[in-house]
Amino acid sequence: MPQEPENPPAGIYLVTTPIGNLEDISDRQRRILESCDLVACEDTRRTGLLLSRLSIKKPLLSYHDHNESARAEQLAEKAAAGEIVAVVSDAGTPGISDPAYRVVRAAIERGVPIVPIPGPSAVMAALVASGLPTDRFVFEGFLPQKGERRWRRVEELLEEERTVILFESPHRVVRLIEEISKCAPARPLVLAREITKLYEEFLRGTAAELAERMKGRSVKGECVLLFGPRRMEK
Repeated sequence: MPQEPENPPAGIYLVTTPIGNLEDISDRQRRILESCDLVACEDTRRTGLLLSRLSIKKPLLSYHDHNESARAEQLAEKAAAGEIVAVVSDAGTPGISDPAYRVVRAAIERGVPIVPIPGPSAVMAALVASGLPTDRFVFEGFLPQKGERRWRRVEELLEEERTVILFESPHRVVRLIEEISKCAPARPLVLAREITKLYEEFLRGTAAELAERMKGRSVKGECVLLFGPRRMEK
């Protein structure tokens, strides 16, 4: 039985959406999306396509990095006025390397209920299937895109005694693996690509082994890179 009443109360609902496979949508996620007054999303076209596949029609409001501050206040005000506001990201959990933090803060300041609707997570899926230690880990999100700050941060993370999880773009991930192989060739790495999608792939090995396997390869799709704690180097 659902924990919320059939008609959910007003508030901000952080609705996780599938990261690839539409079958990962839960009954609870669907019910909130069907019940809400509006859906705040990063890309209205992408979310519109998801809702269309679910046979759901709702007003969509853009909520992304460039308008996050102003939209957060607007969305919190709508919820305070009695509306059910669903916040989604393009895929996965809103707030994890995606906008949501500011609307949560704005809602807290107004005493508006905030309800997480959990579901698929690229971070958790990559971690549990990686073969790396899962008892202690750190999620770094995206590295700086270039320059000294980027490589200084990589060097700092290579000192970690926890499993490290990164998001990386497909056109930068090969270079990142190459750089790690120079600093720590024996460090266990896992590249998780297109999780839950048709071409899901997990590549495992030392940094040196993965760098060799990735030479000349064109990588496509969503990528998660993990590396084991320093103690795992052979």
